[in-house]
Amino acid sequence: MTTIAERYALAKAKYAELGVDTDDALKALQDIKISMHCWQGDDVKGFLNPTGETTGGIMSTGNYPGVAHTPDQLRADLEKAYSLIPGKHKLNLHAIYLDTDESVDLDQIEPKHFEKWVAWAKEQGLGLDFNPTFFSHPMMKDGMTLSHPDKAVRDYWIEHGKRSRKVAEYFGKEIGQTCYTNFWVPDGFKDNPVDRLSPRKRLMESLDEIFSVEIDEAYNVDTVESKLFGLGAEAYTVGSHEFYMGYGLTRNKAILLDAGHFHPTEVISNKLSSLSLFSEKALMLHVSRPVRWDSDHVVIMDDELQDIAKEIVRNNLLDKTVIGLDFFDGTINRIAAWVIGTRNTQKALLKALLEPTAQLKEMENDFDFTSRLAYTEELKDFPYSDVWNYFCEQNGVPVGLDWLKDVRAYEEKVLAERA
Repeated sequence: MTTIAERYALAKAKYAELGVDTDDALKALQDIKISMHCWQGDDVKGFLNPTGETTGGIMSTGNYPGVAHTPDQLRADLEKAYSLIPGKHKLNLHAIYLDTDESVDLDQIEPKHFEKWVAWAKEQGLGLDFNPTFFSHPMMKDGMTLSHPDKAVRDYWIEHGKRSRKVAEYFGKEIGQTCYTNFWVPDGFKDNPVDRLSPRKRLMESLDEIFSVEIDEAYNVDTVESKLFGLGAEAYTVGSHEFYMGYGLTRNKAILLDAGHFHPTEVISNKLSSLSLFSEKALMLHVSRPVRWDSDHVVIMDDELQDIAKEIVRNNLLDKTVIGLDFFDGTINRIAAWVIGTRNTQKALLKALLEPTAQLKEMENDFDFTSRLAYTEELKDFPYSDVWNYFCEQNGVPVGLDWLKDVRAYEEKVLAERA
C-alpha cells in the first residue's frame, strides 16, 4: 500500500506535466484564512436573549443533541472543529455572543464584554471578525431597525452599530489581525410597499451616522451586506444589492456578497470580477448554500463553490478577498457541519490553485477554445485529493473520513452529557 507522501509525489509529477507546482499551491492554501462563523454551534441563539428566539428572517431547523448553551461550551466545540481543519483561521462573532456576567443590552456593549473571547482567540492562534446583531431583539420594531420611521428605534440601533465598531477595533488591536465588521440589516416588508425610497434614505443616514467616527483600518474594516428577501420581508428588503453596491462604492466600504442572498438562479461567482474593478476595498464573501431560497445549508463541493474559488484564483484576487462562512443546520452534528463546510471551501480553493491558469488564459486569448475545454474537463480527473490528503497530513489533522471518528467520540463523551 502506498503512503500519503508517495501518492502526493505521484500527483505532483502529474500536475507538473501541466506546469503546475503543487508545492506552490499548498503554500498559497496554507496562507488563506477562512473566517468560520460562531452561529452554527448554537443555531443562531447567542447569549443575550434568554428565550433564544430568532427574528429578522432567520430560522435554524432541527434539534440534534448537544447544542452549545454557554460560551464555554461553544468555545470547546469550536476548538474541536478547528483541530480537524488544516491551517490557522479566524472566528466570526455576532454581538449576541458576548460573554459577561453583567446584564447588558446591545446598545451598551463594550470591549470588556468580549475579553474572554479575545483571550481564547490568542490562546488558539485565531483571528476575530465581528457582526453587529440587528435581529432577535425587542427593539426590532415592525420588522425594521436602522430604517424604522421612529427616530428612537433608529437611535438605539445606531448606538449598537457604533459600539460594535469599537469592539471590532479592540479585536484588531489585541489580536494583531484586522477585524472585518459586517453590517447586515434585515429590514423590509412582507408585502409590496408604496414608498421604497424613504426607508432606504433612513438606512443610508443611519449608516452614515454609525460610520462618522474614524477608526484605523489596520484594526477594523467596515463591510456592508445585501439581501434579496427574508422571512417576513419577502416583497421588499431595504438593504438590497443595488443599495449596498452604491453605498459601499461611494462611502469606501467593503461590499460583502453572500451566496444565498440573491435570486435562486443568480450566483456571486460571476460578480467578483466586476466588483474587483470598482471597489478599492477587500472583496468580502459569505460562502453559503441556498436550497430554493436563502436557507443557509452547509457548504458542499457544488459547482458554485468551485466557481467562486476559480474566480478568486484565476483573477489573482486571493490577496484582496476575505472568505467567511455563513450556514446553520441543527439537523446534524453541528461540529461536523463546521468541518465539512470549511474543509470543502479549502478543497475548492486547492482545486483552483492546481489549475494551469496562465496556460488556460493563453489558450483563451488565442481563441483556442478546443484546448481550453479539453484541459478544463481533463483536470476534473486529476488527483487533487492526493494533494489535499498530503496537506491535511502536513498540518496534523485527520485525512479523509478519519475526522468523523473524532467528532463521534466527542459527541459521545461531551455532547451527550448536555441537557
